[in-house]
Amino acid sequence: MKHEFILEGLHCANCAAKIEAKLEKRYGDVRFSFTTLELEIHTDEADIRDEVQQIVDSIEDGVTVVPKDEHIHHAHDEHEHHHHDCHDGCCDHDHDHHNHDHHGHEHNHEHGHEDGKVKVILLSIAAVLFIAAFILHILGKHELICNILSITSAVLAGYDVVIEGIKSGFKRRIDETTLMTVAVIAAMVLGEFVEGAAVMVLFGIGELLEDKAVEKSRRDIRKLADIRPDVAYIVENGRSREARAEDVAIGTILEIPPHTRVPLDGIITKGSTTVDASSLTGESEPVDATVGTELLSGMMNNDNTVYLKTTKAYADSAATRIVKLVEESSKNKGNHEKLISRFAAVYTPVMIGLALVIAIIPSLFTGNWAEWIHKALVCLVASCPCSIVISVPLSYYAGIGAASKAGVLIKGGRFVEAIANTKAFAFDKTGTITDNQISIKEISPVGSYTATEIAALAAAAEAHSAHPVANALRSYCKEHNISVEELKEHREISSHGVTAQRGSDTITVCKREGKPGISVQLNDSEIGVITLSEHIRSEAPDALKELKALSIQKTVMLSGDKQESCRNVAQGLALDEVHGELLPEDKVKTVEKLIDECGSCAFVGDGINDAPVLSRATCGIAMGLGSDAAIESADMVLSSESLSSLPRAVRIARRTLSTVKANITFSLIVKALIIILAIMNIAPLWLAVFSDTGVCLLCILNAVRLIRSKNK
Repeated sequence: MKHEFILEGLHCANCAAKIEAKLEKRYGDVRFSFTTLELEIHTDEADIRDEVQQIVDSIEDGVTVVPKDEHIHHAHDEHEHHHHDCHDGCCDHDHDHHNHDHHGHEHNHEHGHEDGKVKVILLSIAAVLFIAAFILHILGKHELICNILSITSAVLAGYDVVIEGIKSGFKRRIDETTLMTVAVIAAMVLGEFVEGAAVMVLFGIGELLEDKAVEKSRRDIRKLADIRPDVAYIVENGRSREARAEDVAIGTILEIPPHTRVPLDGIITKGSTTVDASSLTGESEPVDATVGTELLSGMMNNDNTVYLKTTKAYADSAATRIVKLVEESSKNKGNHEKLISRFAAVYTPVMIGLALVIAIIPSLFTGNWAEWIHKALVCLVASCPCSIVISVPLSYYAGIGAASKAGVLIKGGRFVEAIANTKAFAFDKTGTITDNQISIKEISPVGSYTATEIAALAAAAEAHSAHPVANALRSYCKEHNISVEELKEHREISSHGVTAQRGSDTITVCKREGKPGISVQLNDSEIGVITLSEHIRSEAPDALKELKALSIQKTVMLSGDKQESCRNVAQGLALDEVHGELLPEDKVKTVEKLIDECGSCAFVGDGINDAPVLSRATCGIAMGLGSDAAIESADMVLSSESLSSLPRAVRIARRTLSTVKANITFSLIVKALIIILAIMNIAPLWLAVFSDTGVCLLCILNAVRLIRSKNK
């Protein structure tokens, strides 16, 4: 049983890691994203909300465990829906250009907003008092007034920090509030009143900026959900009325006014326009759309009002699937994220031990307790792991967000790592290297039948099939004005062909044994051979060249088709190997061989029969949002349905991994440097605060760059 919650009011990344660890110990299968505050627990137990709340309370106060559905509906109910009727399907209501945010995380609680204002006011007063105290301290005048100003400044800036620190102490856990409380109180006991105030004011300002940076990054990432409008305009009896998109049934006629997003997948029944599909595909060029064109939810209607008949429910529409995939991605943690969680659990006790050693051992020999305790405090404050704990998962999520804007959905941090480190790419042929568009190259009669008669019979037999060969035959007959008669008893034989009855005769269209082309048979006797021509995707040649330029060792094409037709398709493409006549299990074996040779191999495919090899590959990549089985088995989805987004995904993944490594390296180097300077009696306590909150802020800003950069 899957339980989904939102942890409202959770701001501490370190606490988040501890909550996840404690819940994991209790329930086993637990996934949590600090970026979206979404918690997912898999357990056989039915009602766990109260126990989860108790576990959360034992670590962090002020956090509310809210079921995800309840949270979303509460956010949804906050939106005011104004229902307007109009005549002849021409609405006079204003359509919200921005669309409602159905994601449900943008709660602006009045209480929280007021608390924020009070904190800013108190910090401002504290900063002014600290500056006054600092000036008096520099001048060496009015020591008593200087100390009173320092204490008042520290209390105003950090009373809440001290309260939290004391609570943490009683709960026998150590976090940044505990470290800061111990550091400030100890500094003042040692007579360093101004330095104690400096620590608390700087920490308060740093925490405020840090919270704002994290929240801003969360908002940037949550903008991905703006592609999913939660209102639709249903047309009934020539009138249009507003309704919730999730309540719209399949087959309903919707009005899509200009400058609004399509709420559900459907087919245009009236009107023509251009649509912006960039939120789904990453491509900014407008696309023409007219009667019969399929529109996907999340596309923006640019020019004219059109009417569409819905083909999918809200839960199954493209935008919902994209948002769900992005939301789910934050729960599949990368190796660096897992390492950081384990690192933080060990690192903090080790650093506390180091601080105690620095405070006690030298003091026993020198007798200078005040000096070494001060040095230990600097080490203690500098050691806070927040910059790493926050920035690493944020980097992954920002990278995943950037990829989704480029038409690539990555299901988690570990798949970011997988695609960044992939050494080989294997591609399915049909629908991946080629675009599923097959044309008739040549019809060769065998015996007395003409090419026209063979085409007519083959098209008649294929009349009820949706296979690309059937589409090619229909197009050929239409183009050559060939009339097609109606046959009876149509049967489709999986992976072989079709049969149909023409009176007492059986017409069969099937693959040829060991030879290229399609055989057309009358009562098991071949009367003609149809040679097919496949269309290579226009972007495929450049995409494969780009992958080579990115130092990919091997690019390989895999197909169930004849080796000769595979070689024809592969001509002129940057492919190292071409393998034809493969069954699904053969594709799996070939990918396993590539993994052995190169260390890793990604597979790109689009069909249901690709599911086994998508699962086996180091990184399985599904083309488009078409096949449920392929999407379920894949680790990445090219929602753009274009191979050009593949090298883009590799670049984004590599940039994400570089950002993660840079943040970890920068944080650890700064902290190590501050600790060394502290032992040498050079680093003051306020510099240790910078290595905590300042470095954290810089790492967050570095992570957020990923989602704002141009990912080409």
